[in-house]
Amino acid sequence: MSSLSPGLPGAPLLHSLARYWWLFLLRGIVAILFGVLSFMWPGITLVTLVLFWGAFALVDGVLALANAIMGGGVGSRWWLALVGLAGIAAGIVTFMNPGLTAVVLLWFFAGWSIALGVFQIVGAIQMRRQIENEWTLILSGVVSVLFGILLFTLPGAGLIGFIWVIAAYAIVFGVLLIGFAFRLKKHQHG
Repeated sequence: MSSLSPGLPGAPLLHSLARYWWLFLLRGIVAILFGVLSFMWPGITLVTLVLFWGAFALVDGVLALANAIMGGGVGSRWWLALVGLAGIAAGIVTFMNPGLTAVVLLWFFAGWSIALGVFQIVGAIQMRRQIENEWTLILSGVVSVLFGILLFTLPGAGLIGFIWVIAAYAIVFGVLLIGFAFRLKKHQHG
């Protein structure tokens, strides 16, 4: 039994999404397939792994956009349209320049790691009179900064590790989407 009944606001959206529950299922299957293939073939070149991600982003984007368009105008699905358009754009950019995509992902992650570490160190120094063992926050900041520097200095190893993180994310994301699809299917009418 669902917490949403047909008389509650949001039920038309629920039934509209439930009608096309299989699109969420397909998105989940594609995500899991991408993740498993990325783990199974660690020796594949980085460009191929980036292209796998580009294909995943493109297919997921098309399926999300299809999910937003279908449904006969019931409920607001603008968020699915944005997810779809972003996925399609990411896939196209990846296929046009896979090397740039890989480097940009690495730089973004490395820069974020360094900024996070610096702010943790600054925060710990500011709190040193208010909390004991602030050194743990300082140490976590130092580790984060060193990790970011390592990614900048050893981009190949960093990119392979980053791809494995993306693969693990894709599998978890896919399993959750499949669970949601089957939950939606219970609300399918006709």
